[in-house]
Amino acid sequence: MNATVNRQILLVEKPTGKLGSEHFKMRQGTIPEARDGEALLRVRYISLDAANRAWMHGATYRAAVEANTVMAGGGIAEVISSKAPELAAGDIVFGDTGWQDYAAVPAKHLTKMPKIEPMTYLLSVYGIAGLTAYFGLLDVGKPKVGETVVVSAAAGSVGSIVGQIARIKGCRVIGIAGGKDKCHWLTSELGFDAAVDYKDGAVFKALRAAAPDGIDVYFDNVGGDILEACLAQMNNRGRIACCGAISQYDGIPNATGPRGVPGLIVVKRLTMQGFIVTDYMERRNEALRDLQSWVASGTLKVQEDVIDGLENTPKALIGLLAGDNRGKRMIKV
Repeated sequence: MNATVNRQILLVEKPTGKLGSEHFKMRQGTIPEARDGEALLRVRYISLDAANRAWMHGATYRAAVEANTVMAGGGIAEVISSKAPELAAGDIVFGDTGWQDYAAVPAKHLTKMPKIEPMTYLLSVYGIAGLTAYFGLLDVGKPKVGETVVVSAAAGSVGSIVGQIARIKGCRVIGIAGGKDKCHWLTSELGFDAAVDYKDGAVFKALRAAAPDGIDVYFDNVGGDILEACLAQMNNRGRIACCGAISQYDGIPNATGPRGVPGLIVVKRLTMQGFIVTDYMERRNEALRDLQSWVASGTLKVQEDVIDGLENTPKALIGLLAGDNRGKRMIKV
């Protein structure tokens, strides 16, 4: 990394269809200076998430990403200098650093992180992915011993952890993923009881075979047709944790949406709840105690997909949206 230049990746155009490399460009700028209340950060790892694509559509739980601005994204960074009393040079923080080498960010928007090795765990199992899986499953899904839990995008950063936590809690776990290799990985390496390959095109039938007694908890990362297939097989008083809808983010969304809403929700007395992990941050230490204990005992396996080089960030996000990752994908800057 050149210590006198700040490389930045801009979103130069908001896509109307599929995201492509032509929607981004890299530029070289000057390293910013921290103002009062800010810290100057050197970005170490950038988190890649399906939500990056959703932000291009408009405001969600954060402001929309606008054309000709630095692409937004969370990252783990080291404090180079600080004009905020709560941070000092050498501290490790998490925040919305954007896709760049350096960022000046208000300290109030940064979370000071423990110095853990490998540092990548601060983005995966001990970061937003792990916390999303933990609170979304346990607080929203409320699984009980012996119940059947289904999770979509099960080979991804959140889904792979959701399934393992469900197993730890004594549930039968079925993952939905794309491709035979991913499905085999879920069952042979992560301990899922069964896996359904949505690329086979017969999700409803495969789910019926894998969960003959129905579904008690569905952790939804994709929306669309897969949500519809699961909704029809939910047991009475089942719970659906709505985490994301990756099938709707890139390209043209399904015109009809899931059928059975609200009919099946009423008839089966289902609970269907969306959530955002930031709502749970005051309980972060509670989750970390459990996650660290499970990782230390080997009952929770961590899968990371680390790609080297800021210049590879657009391609890596495009690939993630196409499902070519296992576990948490991030960029080493």
